[in-house]
Amino acid sequence: MYSQPIAYSVVAAALLAAVGTRAARAQYDFEGAPIHYATAPTDQPVSRLIERLSHDDASLQREGRQGVLKALLEAWEIPVSSQVLVFTKTSFQSERISPKTPRALYFSDDVYVGWVQGSSLLEVTAYDPQLGPIFYTVDQSGFGRPEFLRQNHECTQCHASSLTHGAPGHIVRSVYPDISGHPILRNGSFLTDHRSPLKERWGGWYVTGRHGQLRHFGNQWFSEAMKVEELNREPGANVTSLEDRFDTSRYLTPHSDIVALMVLEHQTTVQNQLAQAVYQTRYALRDADAMNQALDRPADFQSESTQRRINNAAEGLLKVMLLDGEAPLGEKIEGTSGFAQEFSQRGPRDPQGRSLRELDLERRLFKYPCSYLIYSRGVTEMPEALKTVFFAKLWATLDGSPTSDEFKGLSIADRQAIRDILRETLSAELCAAD
Repeated sequence: MYSQPIAYSVVAAALLAAVGTRAARAQYDFEGAPIHYATAPTDQPVSRLIERLSHDDASLQREGRQGVLKALLEAWEIPVSSQVLVFTKTSFQSERISPKTPRALYFSDDVYVGWVQGSSLLEVTAYDPQLGPIFYTVDQSGFGRPEFLRQNHECTQCHASSLTHGAPGHIVRSVYPDISGHPILRNGSFLTDHRSPLKERWGGWYVTGRHGQLRHFGNQWFSEAMKVEELNREPGANVTSLEDRFDTSRYLTPHSDIVALMVLEHQTTVQNQLAQAVYQTRYALRDADAMNQALDRPADFQSESTQRRINNAAEGLLKVMLLDGEAPLGEKIEGTSGFAQEFSQRGPRDPQGRSLRELDLERRLFKYPCSYLIYSRGVTEMPEALKTVFFAKLWATLDGSPTSDEFKGLSIADRQAIRDILRETLSAELCAAD
């Protein structure tokens, strides 16, 4: 047992009070230690492309009204089929966005690109394993090389708020838009992820695809006088062409694929939770280090409080990684852009040919409900203390039976299949806790 002189006890009490205050706020001071969001080195696809463009003769080919959009998608291996379209005025370029001029979003596993018709600015986000989403604009108004500008405070005003639980994150929201694209805020809104029933999804978005008797509220707008309970979802259902709504020829594809939307919602949810878990762990370790120094304890000592904080971070991440609480579908979902096929073809497979990127699209999103982001650098490079606890919990869950409300959507067969796939496709280091 460690002795605690009075002076140390005072320091410890002050530190614990600071920790409690931060937890109560649920808002991270990520500009300061230990995160240093704005100043810490970042290593992700956008920063690497910027570095390459500055040191060799590499260039980005401009094409028509989209400028360097296609070149960037190719550089980051983002499929054009991932295009989804949002027409609400909920971004900083809102004056250019409307149902006639929706904003186009494209994404890969770690990069997101936004294009707004008539704007010289592209919006780009990349996921950094230690910092979470890093925001950029790409200014292509000049005749020379496009200028990449890191955006911190400008973007984190919204993208590091209560909507993202205080850490930098992405926001996929469903609103009731009026005919010009303004959200009717008195009707409320929904943060959308894989747990959301379809009836709450895609207000303010265009949606192309077939979904049987399931209903969402994309593809339409509303009047101020309309009551929510009077909403008729039929006009927006099972839409396969948007040509009667706006000029689709101005976009890289005429689609806003329903499957791409579902994958986007899942992916941003996992990455937001991952960023929060990393932040929670880094703060817990920073506070533990200060307490250990104050109380003259070994540098690697972890108190029950520190262990509990890391444990809670790992549990929250595990729930979204295994799609806990996923809203069931019950109808077949079919996209229009070919995204489902392209998405499913990527990623590792086990000797039986099984992959975490295989889609179900009738009962649920994935055939094997474990996120493909488990292979991402965001997971493999998270703090060791978090990684150890997370994978111990993962293997324990996959070994167990569905006996509680948590993970009750994971059948014994699901758990066995996911376990077998991961044992064949993850590194030996990550399987060591098994």
